[in-house]
Amino acid sequence: MTERLTALNGRIAAASARAGHAAAVTLVAVSKKQPAEAVRAARAAGQTVFGENYAQEGIAKRAALADDALTWHHIGPIQSNKCADIAEHFDWAQGVDRERIVRRLGTARGTARPPLQVCVQVNASGEASKSGVAPDDAEALCEAVLAQPGLTLRGLMCIPARDDGERAFTAMRALFDRLRDRGLPLDTLSMGMSDDFETAIACGATMVRVGSALFGARD
Repeated sequence: MTERLTALNGRIAAASARAGHAAAVTLVAVSKKQPAEAVRAARAAGQTVFGENYAQEGIAKRAALADDALTWHHIGPIQSNKCADIAEHFDWAQGVDRERIVRRLGTARGTARPPLQVCVQVNASGEASKSGVAPDDAEALCEAVLAQPGLTLRGLMCIPARDDGERAFTAMRALFDRLRDRGLPLDTLSMGMSDDFETAIACGATMVRVGSALFGARD
């Protein structure tokens, strides 16, 4: 695990250097369908940020590791009936794509705890089968997040079509910059996975979500 993590971080750093990024790109290790032992091994190798697609699976792994130094991202589509679980057990929510989800996450998180960090998911390729708000509607959804005291708006995320990566990543960076120019407090552009994270970094990603390149193929 240490060798794989070192190699992966090296590839991320090299891609970031080629792109001229001033700040380090954050690696979210996607541990979906990986056993808790694999997450524990990654933690021992120095990885502290993990992403889960399914709320109950992520909750179980967080309980199994019981390490407050870890940061947990929910990165999959969010169903209304899972909002309370995600708000209680995760530090970030990256699949936020509807105002109803925003309201439910904000209500469930409340103000007694640190705010839930949120990335608005954008359907960058316009696929009918994909979650995500249309690019033209992203600003309004970001404003809805800002209106919730229990949430903190951090940025945008996307999962483009397989054959649309570079174009979608470039369009996402342009949207990100445009919304920042309009005054939205965005600092995170989450895009790129195992097969395309270097392209995403070249296009301006500040966070990548990588699973199989670190953990190996899932069952």
